[in-house]
Amino acid sequence: MVRFAIPAALILVLACTANAAPQRGANRGDDAKIAKRLASLTPGKPQNCLPRDRFAETQGYARTILFVGGRNKVWRSDLVGTCPGLSRGDLPVITSTSGRMCRGDRVQTRARIGGMLTGACALGPFVPYSK
Repeated sequence: MVRFAIPAALILVLACTANAAPQRGANRGDDAKIAKRLASLTPGKPQNCLPRDRFAETQGYARTILFVGGRNKVWRSDLVGTCPGLSRGDLPVITSTSGRMCRGDRVQTRARIGGMLTGACALGPFVPYSK
């Protein structure tokens, strides 16, 4: 019995290690995309809340969501925890108790096809970027 347990444990460890490497690579790719999107904009003072009517589009990454209010206005929220499904194009569903999104509000990700829950994290502060 032990003879089979040790190789099985070794395979599990190697599989987890191999799976972690693409995640780090994906985060670097996300960081480059975010930097490119925000390159011509200047960051402002972080805000705790953002009214839902201020933006028209969201761009999701494993550790960050960009709320786009136009070419010259973007709010960046670095997530507490990670929602890797956002990098795959899963939909963010943000639960808030008011008419605006605030730091600490829960984000669940759902698959575009089937609506299956794929992850959960929380919003961080909103940093405005503008020209």
